[in-house]
Amino acid sequence: MERWYGATGRRVPAIALEGSIDVSDALILDAWKDHAEELHDAHERGVPVVIRANRPEEIKEALARPEVACVLVNDPALLQLDLVKLTYGER
Repeated sequence: MERWYGATGRRVPAIALEGSIDVSDALILDAWKDHAEELHDAHERGVPVVIRANRPEEIKEALARPEVACVLVNDPALLQLDLVKLTYGER
């Protein structure tokens, strides 16, 4: 799954390994909950928003925010996360 990278016209993976994509022009946060206003303001200005996460639940919560372009992870196993299953459960 890919998402828009702010107003850059570029698309990036929804979940990416830390260091695998250039995010130097993004607002990078370790969590969005304490920064909701900053996240929204960056999005309004077209600045890409990137969140770091370490657990599946953190990834799910971050990607539920439309302002978030990408979630960065350190564990390659998290790249295989089934977001549909995590969000909606077993079918």
